[in-house]
Amino acid sequence: MDLRDDLTPFEAVNYFFFKAAEIDHLSDAAIAVLTGTYRELRVQVPVRRDDGTLSVFNGYRVQHNAARGPYKGGIRYHASADLDEVRALASLMTWKTAVVGIPFGGAKGGIQVDPRGMSKPELERMSRTYFGQISHIIGPTRDIPAPDVNTNAQVMSWFMDEYGRRRGHTTQIVTGKPVALGGSLGREAATGRGCVIAMDEVVRELDLGAPDELTLAIQGFGNVGSWAARIAAERGYKVLATSDVDGAIFNGNGLDVPALVDHVAATGSVVEFPGSESITNEDLLELDCDVLMPAALGEVITKENVDRIQARIIIEAANHPIVPVADQALADRGVVVVPDILANAGGVTVSYFEWVQNNQELQWEEAEVNDRLTKIMRRAYQECRAFQLDESNKASTMREAAFALAVARVVEAAELRGYL
Repeated sequence: MDLRDDLTPFEAVNYFFFKAAEIDHLSDAAIAVLTGTYRELRVQVPVRRDDGTLSVFNGYRVQHNAARGPYKGGIRYHASADLDEVRALASLMTWKTAVVGIPFGGAKGGIQVDPRGMSKPELERMSRTYFGQISHIIGPTRDIPAPDVNTNAQVMSWFMDEYGRRRGHTTQIVTGKPVALGGSLGREAATGRGCVIAMDEVVRELDLGAPDELTLAIQGFGNVGSWAARIAAERGYKVLATSDVDGAIFNGNGLDVPALVDHVAATGSVVEFPGSESITNEDLLELDCDVLMPAALGEVITKENVDRIQARIIIEAANHPIVPVADQALADRGVVVVPDILANAGGVTVSYFEWVQNNQELQWEEAEVNDRLTKIMRRAYQECRAFQLDESNKASTMREAAFALAVARVVEAAELRGYL
């Protein structure tokens, strides 16, 4: 596939796949299977609004590959969640679960809707309708959804209940649930925690000094970004800036992250945080900092702004935040990028832990969850770096190494099962 600046999200993921296919010397049959999806379901989601009117939205569930285990992937509510976007995210989940070595495949779902302004009853009606529409392809050993952008533990509770009405009570049907309904301790913070673990590994390997000597900018202060900020600040990193849909804030001496968390809880936004100055999201991405962590939506570093990116390390907390043409430009400049399929795999890893606990009807202590997560993230990082540093593999970046490792593991499982 040619490197173009107008690739769709799914084409962009497959661009990285084709690089891995070349490194792994894949057969034409394997390439044909893995550049497509196993199943794509589009459903109509009618929602009765509180004022009596009816809104109709498109919902999707895409199952990419299940050679290594049941499909696994989040559900997002966002205006950009069209079929191509969901395909891309489903594919990324296949590679993400493989690179960290957990026994799941890849799927993704979503409703193409802007949920802001919807009441809680409207969100519940929409969630239950959507889940009912896709429930025939979902199951605790078939496809296990989880939260994603604009969904959370409450939405997963509605999903679990809706499935239970049809098939009987089954905690394993979704992950990311409230602890009171079988959720795992540590799950809420897991994606952000995994990103910080990956950052720690880069800092240690490159011998960049102590965390309190390093500066960090985090684009996005939702679940992933806020937890990454909290955990990074606890470890000593200086968090210079962060943002949300309403704007971005900056403090050259470092933001008081615990106070910022309280401010967001009270006001609903990071803007007007005392002691900070207002900047744009574009300014945030282009800050002079040691580490940049895009933790919002995809495709935020592009051909237009890549030359102004000053960070020497980028941790992809969001899914596909760097388009391929920008990724190549960063690699040419020697910027270290820890790719999304590795950096933000903490969430699906602890989702796996939750599924295991549900199957065993046990609950692990939070310290055990975090310890297991740390071991898996460190091992995955080290495996990717070892692959990259082995010149015989011809993987010039960590992204190429991570994709090549993941693709090889999926192909091996598919061949053993007789799929290829």
